[in-house]
Amino acid sequence: MAIEKVKEYFSKYGMADRVKEFDVSSATVELAAQALGCEPCRIAKTLSFMVNGQAVLIVTAGDAKIDNPKYKAQFGTKAKMLTPNEAESLVGHAVGGVCPFAINEDVSVYLDDSLKRFSSVFPACGSSNSAIELSIAELEKHSGSICWIDVCKNWQA
Repeated sequence: MAIEKVKEYFSKYGMADRVKEFDVSSATVELAAQALGCEPCRIAKTLSFMVNGQAVLIVTAGDAKIDNPKYKAQFGTKAKMLTPNEAESLVGHAVGGVCPFAINEDVSVYLDDSLKRFSSVFPACGSSNSAIELSIAELEKHSGSICWIDVCKNWQA
């Protein structure tokens, strides 16, 4: 199960006890915010795309939306989200629990600028009822991100 892979990953850093599992679904931004008792914008949602035949993850703030012109400028192609089956097979996590931890080796991860306004955020941990609170520095380290990008809209104050 994907959450076990994520817990195993975080156990290497003494952080497995920080993974929270809920009795309720946290598969959407709204449900995760309710389960955690935080603002939806602080949910770090991980979106999965296909770029030139490769799976790509973009971690964004919960209130951010992909801006198609910015996305195309960044990746040189139109945004094409992975299907639920593609996400599970190519990334290693099912939709609702997709996260940038313990993923398949050939998946590239990017962090969107919409996250930089927070000191900590809550990404999923491989299941539709899990999350972990990470500082932005911890998210950078543990996501294995390539770089920060600006491909979102609707989040600026």
